[in-house]
Amino acid sequence: MMQKTTRIPALAAAFALMVAAVPTHAGQGAAKDHGHDHSHDHAHSHDHDHAHDHGDEVTKAAAKGYFDDDQIAPRGLSDWQGEWQSVYPLLLDGKLDAVMVHKAEHGDKTAAEYTDYYKTGYATDVERITVAGDRVTFVRDGKPVSARYADDGHEILTYKKGNRGVRFIFQKVEGDAEAPQFIQFSDHKIAPSKADHYHLYWGEDRAEVLKELTNWPTYYPAALTAEQVAEEMMAH
Repeated sequence: MMQKTTRIPALAAAFALMVAAVPTHAGQGAAKDHGHDHSHDHAHSHDHDHAHDHGDEVTKAAAKGYFDDDQIAPRGLSDWQGEWQSVYPLLLDGKLDAVMVHKAEHGDKTAAEYTDYYKTGYATDVERITVAGDRVTFVRDGKPVSARYADDGHEILTYKKGNRGVRFIFQKVEGDAEAPQFIQFSDHKIAPSKADHYHLYWGEDRAEVLKELTNWPTYYPAALTAEQVAEEMMAH
C-alpha cells in the first residue's frame, strides 16, 4: 500500500495495508484507536467539509461522527466519480504549509507537529485515482492499474473519543491483478451524496483493511490547484 502501506517495491505488494486496530464485524463493530488522535484530530479537522453545504442538524452531527445506525444508507461508486489527486505531494512540497499554520491556530499542536501528523496520515504513492462507472484506476509512479468493483456493504468504526465513522466498501470483481481486492471510502458522510474529497483505504483482506486508522490517503478533485486545495481545507 502506502509507506508501510504503499512503499513496497512490487506493484502488487504496494496495495497491502498496515495493521493498526481491532477489526469491526457485521457492519457495527468497534475499531479502537491505539495511541494516536485520529478519532479526534482527523475527524474534528474535517467537520467542516461535509456539513457546510448541508443545512440540517442530522447531517452536521453525522459529519462529526454522531449518528444512529438507521440513518446510514447504501452508497454507490457514483458518489466518488471523477478524477482525484492525492494531497500527499502537496504536503511534501510545502504547498499546504498555510493549512498547518491554520490548524495550529485552532488546534492543540504546532504547525510542525500537524505537518508530521499529516505526513503519516496522507502518505501514499498512489498519486491519482479515477472512478468511472464501476471501474477504479490507480496511478502509481505514472503507471495505471484498474479493476471493476461491486458494492460490498459498509462497516461502522467506533473511535476512542466516542464518535464513529462509516466505511463504504467495494470488492474487485474483475481487473488487473495488481489492483486491490477491497477499497473502502470514508468521507464523513453516511448516506448518498457526492464527495468533495475522501479518504481511501485498500488491500487484499477486508477485515485487515478495517484495522487501518493511522494512514488515510486523502484525495481532492484533480482539477483543483494546490492553492484551491489549501483554500478548501481552510475554508471552515
